[in-house]
Parts: sequence; structure tokens; C-alpha cells
Amino acid sequence: MFNAIVIDNVENASQASLQELDDSQLPEGNVTVRVSHSTLNYKDALCITGRSPIARRFPMVPGIDFVGVVEHSEHPLYSVGDAVLLNGWGVGEGHWGGLAQKARVNGDWLIPLPEGMQPRHAMAIGTAGYTSMLSLIALERAGLTPQHGPVLVTGANGGVGSIAIALLAAGGYEVIAATGRMQEQEHLIQLGAKEVIDRSTLSAPGKPLGKERWAAAIDSVGSHTLANVCAQTRADGWVAACGLAQGMDFPGSVAPFILRGVSLLGINSVTRPYAERVVAWDRLQAELDIGLLEKLTSDISLAEVIGAAGDLLAGEVRGRVVIDTQQC
Repeated sequence: MFNAIVIDNVENASQASLQELDDSQLPEGNVTVRVSHSTLNYKDALCITGRSPIARRFPMVPGIDFVGVVEHSEHPLYSVGDAVLLNGWGVGEGHWGGLAQKARVNGDWLIPLPEGMQPRHAMAIGTAGYTSMLSLIALERAGLTPQHGPVLVTGANGGVGSIAIALLAAGGYEVIAATGRMQEQEHLIQLGAKEVIDRSTLSAPGKPLGKERWAAAIDSVGSHTLANVCAQTRADGWVAACGLAQGMDFPGSVAPFILRGVSLLGINSVTRPYAERVVAWDRLQAELDIGLLEKLTSDISLAEVIGAAGDLLAGEVRGRVVIDTQQC
């Protein structure tokens, strides 16, 4: 038996609860993992609260991330006792996820936990930090260097934004942070931001082109914010789009792309090839300051997840939330 957060469909509405399940209820897969830690992402919170139809079947165990130890394996890369982690692949949406004490998945979705990385730190990073690193890698592959000028990070107090600031600052970049919580300005400066701006300057409908302000950007917000970010990106700059906290729409203009040569880079963190995932996580292990990560991280038990999901969507959570799944 093991404990898990379970989403049920009750009278055509999602309902989340902490339940005790039997191993026989686990879904198909060739690797079974005893999950030690998970984390709470924006998508998980939408699923748990029922605010968005994230779960594609019921019952569903949410949680798009987890780390743990292999209990049983029929996959050639993994043996009993191996430490592994998972991000994405529809886990927590169409396949039972990581907000549980056990998970059974396709071994192709796993990668080894980087050598020297603590499981708790892996989930403090989670999909949010992994997405930040994928965004940074995409910008650098496109040609970005610190010499090009400042890099904007939107959603700066969220998981993606916080870790993006820390990674960029560690790489020698000048970082501009956009946030709706200006009272957190000092915190963002401690992470490495050189300048903090109010998100309201970006979140309303804007002009097709604005003053050129930043060489590149990592945007986890979407909608009008992304349109305005592109409109104020310098000529031949780059914008990595990796989130939709404000919305999925893109009410912008082609002007930044055809008049300034701005490049919009889409970041898909869900189904990256194995080699790319390993590279991203190895860089996170090497480049992310664990001391800063600790400042971003709070810890809760599995029993506290449902309440925390509502807090996250209300904008009341700073940084990262790690769930010790063995505590209920």
C-alpha cells in the first residue's frame, strides 16, 4: 500500500483527495520507482484545483515531476536501487504522476539523478528549473552571450523566473526581472537581478514596436506580456517562450520579427530527447548555486499539497515547493 494525491471526477467536477492505494492499481510501465520527493508546479496546481482540464482520464495522480529509487525494472538502462528523476512526458496528465509514494512509468521517460545531486534539490529545481535551463541553452545556441546586453526574465518570483535569474546571473548576464510583487525586489536582487520592473508595464495591450530595451528574454507568462517583450527586444535579439501564466494567446504583431529580426524560440520541456535532458540536468548540477536554491525553497508534506495548490494559483507562493512524499 502507498499514499497518493488522487483526482477523481465527481459529478463532472475534479475532486482531489489524499488516498491509500494498492500496488496493483499502478498503471502500466516497465520501471517502478519509490518516490522520495516531488514538487508543485503551476500545471499540478491547475489539475488539483480543477481550474483547468489537465487530467485527461480519471482517476489521476497528479505531479509532472518526481525523484526516487528504482524498486523494479524491466528496462535495460535501470536496475533496482538506481536513483532516477522524471520531468514531463504527460505524467500527471494522462499517466499517473509523482505526487505519490510510488510511480510506475516507461523507463524511456527517466534519466539518472546527476551524480552529487541530492533528491530534494532535484525537486527544488523540478520542471521549473529544468525549463529555465532549456531556455538558457536555446538562447545560447542561437548566439546569445553576456556581451549582447541585458536579459529580461518575466514571472520573476515564480519557479521558472527565480531559477532563470540565478542561472543567468551565474553566467555573467545582466538580468532585468519583471514581477507583480515589487515588495520582493530585494529578494530578486539577491538572486542576481540588476534591475526590477513592474509587470504592469508589460501585461496590458501595447504597441507593435516599443523602445529597444533588452537583448533577449525568458518569458513564462505569454499573452500581452510576451507580445510586449518581443516589441521591446533589441534588433536581432531572442525571446524564449516557455510558459502561459497570463494566457495562451499571443496578441502581438509581426513587426518585431520582420523589422528588427527578433527570433522567438519555443521551449518544449515535456518531450525532450534523453541526451538533451541529461545535458540540461548536468548543467543545473554544475551551475546552479545550491545556497540560492535553498532560499527559493519551502518544504511540505503530501497531506499539505491540496491546500498549497490553491495558494500557488493565488500568487502567494514564492519560488519552489518541495514535497516529501514519505511524509503524510
